[in-house]
Amino acid sequence: MIFGVGTDIIEVQRVEDKLNRTPGLKEKLYTQLEISYCESKKFPPQHYAARFAAKEAFLKALGTGWSGGLKFSEIEIRNLESGQPVIEVYGRVKEMCGAQGINRFTVSLSHLKTYAVATVILEKINEDMEEI
Repeated sequence: MIFGVGTDIIEVQRVEDKLNRTPGLKEKLYTQLEISYCESKKFPPQHYAARFAAKEAFLKALGTGWSGGLKFSEIEIRNLESGQPVIEVYGRVKEMCGAQGINRFTVSLSHLKTYAVATVILEKINEDMEEI
C-alpha cells in the first residue's frame, strides 16, 4: 500500500551556490558516501542537487517536511552497481518510518545542467501478502 508520494525540483545553481557559501553545509545535508559519490562526478553540483531533491521529496512523501527533528543526513541516496538509486534511512527518520510501517522506498532521479528533480514513493508492504 502506498503511504505517500513526494516530488521536488530544484535549480542546480541554487544548490551549488548555497554549498559554496555555507561552510559545513555539505556535511550537514549529505552522508560521507553521498559526498564521495558526488565529488567523483564530472559536474558534482548536478548530483548534489538531485540528492537534495530526493531528500525533500522523501520528507514530502512522509508528510513531515523539515519538521519533527529529522535530519537530511539521515536520508541517504546511494546507487546500486546497476546505477539504480536507492534510499537508506538512519536515526530518527528510520524510527519514524518503522513507527508508520513504511518498509519500502522507491526513488527516481533526473538532472540536467540547470535542474534536478526527484520522485519518492513510500510504501507499507505486508510480508504476508503476495505481491502482484
